[in-house]
Amino acid sequence: MSTTNIFTPFSEEELMPKEEKLEVIKKGKQFSIGIPKETCLNERRTCITPDAVQVLIEHGHEIIVESGAGKGSFFTDLQYSESGAKVTQDPKEAFAQDLVLKVNPPTEEEIEYLKSNSYLVSALQINLRDKDYFMKLAEKKINAIAFEFIADEYKQLSLVRLIGEIAGSVSILYASELLALSNGLMLGGITGVRPTEVVILGAGIVGEFATKAAIGLGASVKVFDNSLSKLRRLHTLVDSRVPTSIIDPKELSKSIRRADVVIGALPRLNMQPIVTEEMVMKMKKGSVIIDIVIDNGKAIETSELTTMEDPYIIKHGVIHCGLPNLTSKMPRTTTKAISNFFLSYILNYDEEGGFENMLLRKNEMKQSLYMYKGRHTKKVICDRFGLTYHDINLLIF
Repeated sequence: MSTTNIFTPFSEEELMPKEEKLEVIKKGKQFSIGIPKETCLNERRTCITPDAVQVLIEHGHEIIVESGAGKGSFFTDLQYSESGAKVTQDPKEAFAQDLVLKVNPPTEEEIEYLKSNSYLVSALQINLRDKDYFMKLAEKKINAIAFEFIADEYKQLSLVRLIGEIAGSVSILYASELLALSNGLMLGGITGVRPTEVVILGAGIVGEFATKAAIGLGASVKVFDNSLSKLRRLHTLVDSRVPTSIIDPKELSKSIRRADVVIGALPRLNMQPIVTEEMVMKMKKGSVIIDIVIDNGKAIETSELTTMEDPYIIKHGVIHCGLPNLTSKMPRTTTKAISNFFLSYILNYDEEGGFENMLLRKNEMKQSLYMYKGRHTKKVICDRFGLTYHDINLLIF
């Protein structure tokens, strides 16, 4: 049949098949990254190594490193400079970039150096903050991301886990040093000598790695936690070699009294400490307490914040270490680990089109923010400090 007289609103050219057009994700512009020198808590860690700087420079970013930023981790200004970073003597220049990477939160003076609407990525250490800190950040309309809230696509707190792995291992190594200092005991076991007893409060990541380190040294270990699933997981990971228990005051008190080392690895934000002063008073003289979670709600009532210059205090004859940055005792290892994380973190955002595009697309990115353009977006912080809460999903759409 002839089709020459059939009416069609389309021309022959319009009816020809054409190539499919797919959406092309618009890449975010390359941004400047500031790496200031840490000024508080005798901090020795930094967020980016010279090797990571070189990769970021090759991807088009500008890196501004304050002179001396890598000194505590044994990285020199020359190494950063040779990797392509600009080394500045002026802290204001390092803070005045699109993205500022820090380990400790900025001081009130340093907040003034931040550029409005810039991104700040640092630890939060909520137990060491006050309301004024958040109000000052809000005045600068900062987008603030906390280490403690950074999650991956599997909803795992990836950076917390990374630092927690190091903190758990370091806590046992440092406890060994303090135990030898206080009463000449070796942490672990030796043929014919009773092994030292270690009590670990918390069966999370920190508790897991502290347990593995203590077992590796030959200590007798007991782990307490209120989560049966975490205890079961830990029990499986260490081949059932460690007794575990729910936090029962009677059982805990008995174990604390016999312990040579107590590791606090269970955050108690807005909750009472697990180990009371009365329990500490019954501990053996010269025993050691390391409260790793002191910056997020201390696990031991008698714990106090300590510094690298004075890392421990003695109460009731028991050594107490309350370093909020315990992993800073192994600064080069920790810096390399943090740097590896942030290198992939930043390059991932480059691929996805930058921070703003990621905020639109990825829920885990939204959850890592505790402030968006000066508005407080974490309910736990707002409840603690009496701040006005804004739902991040209503601010970004």
